[in-house]
Amino acid sequence: MNSTAAGASTPTAAGTVVPVITIDGPTASGKGTVAERVAVALGFHYLDSGALYRLVALRALQLGCSPDDAVALTALARGLQPHFGAGRIVLDGEDVSRAIRTEEVSRLASQVAVHAPLRAALLQLQRSFRQPPGLVADGRDMGTVVFPDALLKVYLTASVPARAERRHKQLMEKGFAASIDALLQDLRARDERDSMRAEAPLRPAQDALLLDSSGLGIGEVVDAVLHWFRQASRRSE
Repeated sequence: MNSTAAGASTPTAAGTVVPVITIDGPTASGKGTVAERVAVALGFHYLDSGALYRLVALRALQLGCSPDDAVALTALARGLQPHFGAGRIVLDGEDVSRAIRTEEVSRLASQVAVHAPLRAALLQLQRSFRQPPGLVADGRDMGTVVFPDALLKVYLTASVPARAERRHKQLMEKGFAASIDALLQDLRARDERDSMRAEAPLRPAQDALLLDSSGLGIGEVVDAVLHWFRQASRRSE
């Protein structure tokens, strides 16, 4: 990752704005998998913005920091120097790719994300991923806050039962124990917390295209996003 921050609409040295596709949506909507595949198809950079909040959550757990201590959590966020590459996330020389995907870290990430100072601390870090030839960013406020001028904004959702099934499958494949009933309850709680928070609540951008993936395969969703991107690119020429 290039550490030089790029604003929401900062042009490159050549005077052109780097195109961005944002894919927002609730937990387990499939946005991460879709965003990564779209980035590969286009040869773009990829930002998993949720990983940054998970990194803060992981550090908070390791250091015994309360999820209500906004000052300490913001300090942790400002000190992050993660390295992304080859499908791995390295923090302070440690591969934490698996550690940040546990349910404990996932729950805490949603809790710490409600703090406005912490979100502000991570804003420039997120924008620094905007590098040529383009970026696909997934999260919860990519299209509303981080990249409001994105060329294409997608809001990807799915029913809670469909998302619980996907999350259960993901966890089982990674060797984590999981209960469908517990996942259903947790997803509903996260949805409420994310949509009700005062700072950057989870909601579609006004100009986002909505896509319900409940009955769709990953390939179908990726194809839809690529089609919309081609249309948006032609309109912008």
